[in-house]
Formats: sequence, structure tokens, C-alpha cells
Amino acid sequence: MTKRIFDALSSFLALILLAPLFGVIMVIVHLETRGGAFFRQERVGKNGRAFRLLKFRSMHKNAAGPSITLGKEDKRITRSGRWLRQSKLDELPQLWNILVGDMSIVGPRPEVPKYVALYDDEMLKVLAVRPGLTDPASIEAFEEGNELALSENPEEHYRTVILPRKVSAQLIYLQNSSLLSDGRVIARTFLRIFKG
Repeated sequence: MTKRIFDALSSFLALILLAPLFGVIMVIVHLETRGGAFFRQERVGKNGRAFRLLKFRSMHKNAAGPSITLGKEDKRITRSGRWLRQSKLDELPQLWNILVGDMSIVGPRPEVPKYVALYDDEMLKVLAVRPGLTDPASIEAFEEGNELALSENPEEHYRTVILPRKVSAQLIYLQNSSLLSDGRVIARTFLRIFKG
């Protein structure tokens, strides 16, 4: 319950403080691409419940292709989208997901259903908690898109190499998670964003 209170209060305050920034980003995205400023995608949350994850739109409307992003040169990404993704500002709308209880600030990053369908019984344990805006696995996978871009078969590389690696790190996080460790993850996330 303590973590949920922290999540709700933090996301509420952040949404208020960042409202001007949200407005600027919405205008920039709207001027560059049609389809609205926000992108919604189905993800799998706590106990396997599906929810609609929010992001600022960083790809052209109706962009076809894989669920994974193939690095900075992915042709589907808009000019502003590259900046939003590099700075991770495209993730800010998930503060709303946190406020309404779909997500937590720190927790295993939520995956799309088609990849969750590949989880074995051990991997499914990550669904015992709310998914998060950040976690140790997502910090380590900061340049994941570039790794995929170098692969001959990005989809297969994600399924067989990156996905098991990420879920393994998420399971380790769950075994040792606390409010203190979450604070360290938040600090590491900011440091990684500024470094990037």
C-alpha cells in the first residue's frame, strides 16, 4: 500500500508540474504528424490484465512494421520522435497510467501480449506486480534499438536474446525490491537519460 500511495502522489504532482511541458510536446507532435499527440498500445499488466499504455506519438500515423523499434534510423520515427525517444520524454504520459493504477513508477516494464505469450512459468512471475515506468532491465536496455538494428533478424533476436535477458533481470529485481531499491532505480534512470 505504501508503494501505491507513493506512486499516486508522485504521478499526480508530476502531471501538474509537467503540464506546460506536456502542452509544448503536444503542439510539436501535432504539427509534425497526424493521428493525435498520444499513442496507445495494449500491454499486459498485473495478473495478466491488459491495459492501454500511453506515450507521446513518435512514429508516423499508420506506420507498419514490427512491435520493436530498430534503433535511431527506424524510418517510421518522426524527427521530433527521435528527440522524444532519446530523452525518454515520449514515456511521460505513462504518469497517467501510474495515477490510475495500471502501472507503478518502478517495476518490470510492461510487454505486448504477443511476447508475454512466449513466457514460461518462471517468466510469468513478473506479472505478480504492477509494471513500471522504469526498472533495472530497462536501464540496461537503453540502447536496445541499436542492438536490434545490427541483427540480421531483429524479431528473432528480440524473442530469443533480449526478451529472456530482460525478464531475467526483472525477476532479480522482484526478489530484492524495496522502496529504497526503487529510489536507487529512479536515480539511475535519470543518470542514464542525462548520459544518453
